[in-house]
Amino acid sequence: MLEVRRLRVLAEFAARGTVTATAEALHLTGPAVSQQLAALEREAGLPLLEKRGRTLRLTEAGRRLVEHAAVVLGTLAAAESDIAALRRGERALVRIAAFPSVARALLPGLWPDPDGPAGSDGPDDPGAPLIELVEHEPDPAEAALARREVDLAITHSYSLLPRPLPAGCERRDLFREPVFLVLHRAEAEERALAAGTPADLTAFADAPWLLPGPDTACHEMAGRACGAAGFVPRAVAVASDFAVLCALAARRAGVALVPRLALPAPVPPGLSVHPLREPVHRGVHAVYRAGTGGHPGTRRVLDRLAEPAPPQG
Repeated sequence: MLEVRRLRVLAEFAARGTVTATAEALHLTGPAVSQQLAALEREAGLPLLEKRGRTLRLTEAGRRLVEHAAVVLGTLAAAESDIAALRRGERALVRIAAFPSVARALLPGLWPDPDGPAGSDGPDDPGAPLIELVEHEPDPAEAALARREVDLAITHSYSLLPRPLPAGCERRDLFREPVFLVLHRAEAEERALAAGTPADLTAFADAPWLLPGPDTACHEMAGRACGAAGFVPRAVAVASDFAVLCALAARRAGVALVPRLALPAPVPPGLSVHPLREPVHRGVHAVYRAGTGGHPGTRRVLDRLAEPAPPQG
């Protein structure tokens, strides 16, 4: 029988990478961590760790056991949290990390409507979980999930840029949205681009470009989309906030690629929005530790997030 305490030590080692860091995270001594890992190896009947130079690394058996440990520990944590909330007469707590546009457009709807009727989704709904929100781009959101600082990471990936699922996690695909080209209305008219008609990116090789921040997947998406059209975009402005890019496009500073959910609502009068002739899509996902998706509060949040995304613009 594998002991849960030792599985927790193994999972922490996998996340931290060293015995010293694992000991600090679990408030143990280094020798105590080593003893727990050695005992777990005896229980498993297989080597879980191996030396590579001066460092310890997981074996294939160790990596597989970490994946199972993530499910066991996630389910146990969800059960403990749920029971503790019931014992205190409190609602379940769901901590969420989400990127800006989905945080703005979707997540406010997770809070009960203060002006709504009593009962389901109203301010007195006893089944509505308590929500804590922190804004993160996908990479730091997944890192916070791995550190157990949040319960859900709302992430995105592009059709041109798939995103791998983190080890020990599950994912629910929420929705898929198109990416649009935005530019000043006068420039669209000069290029004989009628309102709402598909845009061919090859026609914009000479245009000044407004690009997302270089540390984001959105930046790489824009680069790949332009690269597929045969050119490298000439950036005249770089900003991580799509609202900034749209505001600049409305002043005819350049053109930008913007996912539907990130479009301003309403669309500024000077802005022309066009689908792409070679479509690019952004998928939005909820990522959570394996085994925790059935937690009542998490399941309710997932179901609400899977509802159709509101139109923008």
